[in-house]
Amino acid sequence: MSGNDSTSKTLVVALALCIVCSVIVSAAVVILKPIQEVNKTLDRKRNILAAAGMLAAAASEEDINAQFADINTRVVDLNTGKFADGAVDVARYDQRKAAKDPDLSEALTTKEDLAKISRREQYAVVYLVQNPRGAIEKVILPIRGYGLWSTLYGFIALESDNNTIAGLGFYEHGETPGLGGEVDNPRWKALWSGKQVYRDGEVEIELVKGAVNPASVSAPWEVDGLAGATLTSKGVTNLVHFWLGENGFEPFLLNLQAGDA
Repeated sequence: MSGNDSTSKTLVVALALCIVCSVIVSAAVVILKPIQEVNKTLDRKRNILAAAGMLAAAASEEDINAQFADINTRVVDLNTGKFADGAVDVARYDQRKAAKDPDLSEALTTKEDLAKISRREQYAVVYLVQNPRGAIEKVILPIRGYGLWSTLYGFIALESDNNTIAGLGFYEHGETPGLGGEVDNPRWKALWSGKQVYRDGEVEIELVKGAVNPASVSAPWEVDGLAGATLTSKGVTNLVHFWLGENGFEPFLLNLQAGDA
């Protein structure tokens, strides 16, 4: 009898302990969620500024928020290539979720889907760096696409001509460290600055095998490939071609250049 009592007591204590732990974990999630959201927003701002070459070394939270205050966040309708700020709540809009929602995205054909993303959202959030007179100095665009093992998420920044690359960076991916993971290498990312996207109206920027020949007439449209990471290199080329092409931001960039966005 005492053995049964001991077993029952053990089960009761274990159950009570599970309930207490569950309550603690749930409470921690609720309490920490606002902090996590603040950190998530700060990280997004940091990555946007970094892609545009505007992030100061060892920038504090105050520095990042101050810099980002000068960036104009807008919503673009990718179908029309025009601003559509009232279409979604920019503060709550999640492009990843939208890309999976049939009401907010469209399926891509095999020919269209260079980036291997399956669906493309209708609305995208873009970031404009403007001078005191309101003239646009840089445009920062969200990009994503499949590499070797994962979808790479990042931003690409263009100068005011909407053709010269100001910078590129990926903030999330699962590529192989030391190979495809070299997309995080500051030296490789620096190679993108000053490169050209379009030639004769077509997206020509690409990663080449090995190093770019500076004497080549195509050098302005070429970036060194990632050593030992052919498929990741191809994936980066494809995703940039997609997002800066006709099914991505090209209509918007043309409208912006013409003053008709």
